[in-house]
Amino acid sequence: MRGSPIPHPPNWQVRSLSEITTKIGSGATPTGGSDAYLPSRINFALVRSQNVFDNRFDPTGLAFISDEQADRLRGVILQQNDLLLNITGDGITFGRACRVPNEVLPACVNQHVSIIRVNQEVADPGFVLAFLTHPSVKEYIESFNAGGSRRAITKGHIESFRLPLPPLGIQRAIAHILGALDDKIELNRRQNETLEAMARALFKSWFVDFDPVRVMVEGRHPKGLPENVMSMFPSGFQPSALGEIPKGWEVGPILAQAKILSGGTPKTDRVDYWNGDISWASAKDVSQCGEMFLTATERTITKKGLAESATQLISALSTVVVARGATTGRMTMFGREMAMNQTCYALRSKLDTPFALHCLLRQEMDTLVHSAHGSVFDTITTNTFSSSKVVLAPPSVLQLFDRISSSFFQRILANTEESRGLAALRDALLPKLLAGELQVKNAKK
Repeated sequence: MRGSPIPHPPNWQVRSLSEITTKIGSGATPTGGSDAYLPSRINFALVRSQNVFDNRFDPTGLAFISDEQADRLRGVILQQNDLLLNITGDGITFGRACRVPNEVLPACVNQHVSIIRVNQEVADPGFVLAFLTHPSVKEYIESFNAGGSRRAITKGHIESFRLPLPPLGIQRAIAHILGALDDKIELNRRQNETLEAMARALFKSWFVDFDPVRVMVEGRHPKGLPENVMSMFPSGFQPSALGEIPKGWEVGPILAQAKILSGGTPKTDRVDYWNGDISWASAKDVSQCGEMFLTATERTITKKGLAESATQLISALSTVVVARGATTGRMTMFGREMAMNQTCYALRSKLDTPFALHCLLRQEMDTLVHSAHGSVFDTITTNTFSSSKVVLAPPSVLQLFDRISSSFFQRILANTEESRGLAALRDALLPKLLAGELQVKNAKK
């Protein structure tokens, strides 16, 4: 039987999950698969692996099922404080764990997600979650993998996971300390979502709905737009291949305003080369990022970075067999100079307007992904960008947008960097607390 992956005082018990839980089990997909999902919620939600991130539940894409379908899954109906663990995946979703939020209930889980219901008389759910999501423990979990390229663990594996169990009071204190860091990380993430939404709303108003032009055409008073801003826009429309657009603006490919950089894998096996200080991004990093800015990657190299900060990074492909569209078209932005491999494209604005380019790509991404093709891979190619058709605003208007929105993006990057530091602190604290190197009262300080 394997021991705990984190050192601990010898007087602390080491218990298996089966000994400190009242339930461990996964669900199933309702009969009919995704075709059986409801368009909106009546009562029950169905939690899938795409909703489960480490220390965070993402409601995006949450499925809804009927009461009859939920009754068939009554053995895996979630309860307050249940932990969720992804038990299958392609290396991106596999092994992620979080606590179910109360607002998601009532809900069931499908066959890719396991419920871990902690017996709160002997263990604290927050403490168990902190243990399951620690990087060294995630490696421990992956060592139980029963699958091939698509990883999988069984109920028996989960039951056998062993963890050090300090007295319940200490567990709660540790959970509180680490949970406070997670709360701040989540606050930063939500603030970033709001800031990006504000930037994208402004972009849509100017470059999709053409609100400043419509105000002038309809003779209305512009609300909130100063005269110097209104003077940058024409006072009428003209026909185009995309419908009416502002006079003097054009329709063309994305590459009219952006240059594209392709990545690659260095041809060397030298260990020192692969332990440098330059981040080397892949489609996996883009998918796991979950933020507008990518500030660190799984692998690093010593080669000079190919793309500077604020360059857009787009994952170019994903396997059709495993998860069609799972990673193709996901995007982020370099938070610092980085290199990337051949699974990604980096796009740099020719007009020094990276934030306008970001919003344009976000606006057009569904169309770009829809035009991706391939028998084994869904692939975005250079032709995907060169054959695209978008509205091309004058450089002066795009530059004005960047000047106005830059404060949003700078705050987002600062929040992202802060959250990265908080996550590193959280991951450093748990082993020290468990090993007795740091007392709980000192950790609170």
